[in-house]
Amino acid sequence: MAQYREIDSIEQWNEALKGSTERPLVVFKHSTTCPVSANAHREFQEYLDSNAREDADYVLVKVIESRPVSNQIAEDTAVTHASPQIMLVQNKEKVWTTSHWAITKEHITAVLD
Repeated sequence: MAQYREIDSIEQWNEALKGSTERPLVVFKHSTTCPVSANAHREFQEYLDSNAREDADYVLVKVIESRPVSNQIAEDTAVTHASPQIMLVQNKEKVWTTSHWAITKEHITAVLD
């Protein structure tokens, strides 16, 4: 079972982004006040609890509590901010992203596996 780690500093983000040159990085941007985001978080967790890729790293950013990190991710990946939002980053570049109700266990599985 794969697990995510929460990042809340620019330094942690820079480290995760650098690591995407070695291992795929899945970034989940989560709003702790939004019901749509709560649903997406459940779907993300269900993916992690099932047969998630073991060769990837998973990070979560709380967009309200860690706004500077969220903004830096948007800038570094050239992906307009949304929440909830999930993206796959490889070699420091966004490979795939989706947001809101499109974040489902099935969709994540189809893209990542």
